[in-house]
Amino acid sequence: MAYKPEKPSIHGETPETLGERLVAGGHPRYRAAQIFEWLYPKRVERPELMTNLPAPLRAWMDENYDFEATSLVLRKASSDVTQKILQRMRDGSLIETVIIRAPMEGVGQEKSRRTICISTQVGCAYGCKFCASGLEGWKRDLSIGEIVSQLVQVCRIEDKADPTRAAEGLASFDNIVVMGMGEPLANYENLLAALRIVNAPWGFGFGARRVTISTSGVVPKIFKLAEEPLGFRLAISLHGATNEVRNQIMPVNKKYPLEELIPAAKAFARKHGRMLTLEFILIEDINDSLDQAKRLAVIARELHAHVNLIPYNKVEGLPWVRPSLTRQERFVQVLRGLGVTATLRREKGHDIDAACGQLRLQTEKAEASGASPPPAAA
Repeated sequence: MAYKPEKPSIHGETPETLGERLVAGGHPRYRAAQIFEWLYPKRVERPELMTNLPAPLRAWMDENYDFEATSLVLRKASSDVTQKILQRMRDGSLIETVIIRAPMEGVGQEKSRRTICISTQVGCAYGCKFCASGLEGWKRDLSIGEIVSQLVQVCRIEDKADPTRAAEGLASFDNIVVMGMGEPLANYENLLAALRIVNAPWGFGFGARRVTISTSGVVPKIFKLAEEPLGFRLAISLHGATNEVRNQIMPVNKKYPLEELIPAAKAFARKHGRMLTLEFILIEDINDSLDQAKRLAVIARELHAHVNLIPYNKVEGLPWVRPSLTRQERFVQVLRGLGVTATLRREKGHDIDAACGQLRLQTEKAEASGASPPPAAA
């Protein structure tokens, strides 16, 4: 489904594309470099604030570009200081962006590792049975500018929260993970173009090795990603160590079973020389058995991968249940006993509906019923 905004997002441009449009509009090409200084280090919200540009150019930019491809609807902070940010696009669609803080041993909360989780689609067509993102189906891909604009909005929120760190921008974060709403590799071209802007010195200057792209297992695109010169990290949303389990909860496995997925993941790891991550949401009586742990260990050892275990976050309307703490601990101990590096993630953001897509669905339902939308956070 194609969405054509009234004006293109300024955050989808590069120096080359913006330079061409400037020249076509009767403005000097060199102005592009000045504009990008305002867009990313300073993150201005409208062209009139670009005070070193001539008034006719600022008027031209206002007429031809959208500086707010996404806007803040709601920001919720949990007791563990996870933040969920609900953003609205120009067509009214809602997406979620999450800031996750993971305390580091021996330091205070202010020194915790900070990760931004971004979305790539409105909804999702892949229909993983445990995920809220796809409950209402897929609506459309995000544009390049919308993907980048999510990060601009995060920086603006951080600027207001702590003006002393305003100059840092994304540099104050440790990682970006593309694990939000949607299947990232299903929006491959827009995603990669957006991440090149995130990485570029004229953009956010954020290192590719600090960006992780997650996929449910779109095998052809994994091979394609392996050939990209920028060394982004890869995470496989596995969630089942056998085809039988993956078929039950992940429809994508019927098209790309483990016999195809594992060689693709291995090819990516060999090409980039970086450890893969296997994401594994633990669901009671579905994939939390000791047999699944042993089979997962075989896959992890073959791929030289780290396993990230995630206890299931309850989603309204879905029947799945998270395993008890005892079963979670037994699962991770089996993996470690078999020589696999594994992390059991403690619950993050449960009190703010942090499971991907939940806040968006709740807001859409409230608005459809005529209820007032929640106010934007300050």
